[in-house]
Amino acid sequence: MPALVRVEPIALLPTPAGCAVFLGDGHKAIVFYIDLAIGASINAALAGETPPRPLTHDLYLLTLQAFGAKVSRAVIVHVEQEIYFARLILEAQNEIMERKIVEIDARPSDCIAIAVRAGAPMFVVQDLWEKLEDMSSVLQDMRDKGMDLGGG
Repeated sequence: MPALVRVEPIALLPTPAGCAVFLGDGHKAIVFYIDLAIGASINAALAGETPPRPLTHDLYLLTLQAFGAKVSRAVIVHVEQEIYFARLILEAQNEIMERKIVEIDARPSDCIAIAVRAGAPMFVVQDLWEKLEDMSSVLQDMRDKGMDLGGG
């Protein structure tokens, strides 16, 4: 596995086309855009809200748990023409099989929604992180204008 930078969601902002997600490491912030419904799901999980019935990401985690698996981490691995690619890393071990690590291709939005619920860390591949534009000043401008950004 390449060198990684640990990140966390620091702001989510509804936009006309969906939701802007800001991820940061304490020194730098990046932004990408996701579906509004998944943004709301991430915000609810960050706020510790429990829906009356399991949402899709909750159901996924419950299914993993039923099979003795857990989310180890989520990693954003690539960007191509403003489309982000990620991997969800799972660990499974139960009475039938020894410890197994599984890496699944996933949208970053789903990775974030699942990782937040599971309390799993999120990362960006370091080489990619260094190439991405720092959006900290944009985020600060939004905060200065009093925008409700959700997130951490």
